[in-house]
Amino acid sequence: MPRELRRLEKLFQTLVDAPKTKFPPPRGRLTASREKGVYLIFSPGGVVLHVGCTPRANRGIEQRLKGHLASRSSFVNKYLKGNGSKLRSGYSFSYVEVADPRTRILLEAYSVGHLCPLHIGHGEVAP
Repeated sequence: MPRELRRLEKLFQTLVDAPKTKFPPPRGRLTASREKGVYLIFSPGGVVLHVGCTPRANRGIEQRLKGHLASRSSFVNKYLKGNGSKLRSGYSFSYVEVADPRTRILLEAYSVGHLCPLHIGHGEVAP
């Protein structure tokens, strides 16, 4: 097995095992890493709804998650009908920091392939 694949599998396990943090209530402060990485967004029932990464975000994971809260993402526009504040109602996230751009993209793809968020690949949003 190639070394890169073994490394991805370990990073994936780290991401899956990372603690979940609830999105803050209205006027609450979101706290997340300002480093680049890969993150998961979970439904209130704990189902993975979205796998994302930080290709360009200057403030890393925190910036991307705040973008979701502010309805500045295709995930929120499609899955939550443009209302990012819904994330404040029991949704949660977890993440792993990944500095290397290639590894970040590969981990995101590997995670989507293994976790298969419901809204991916069908051209429509899950109910």
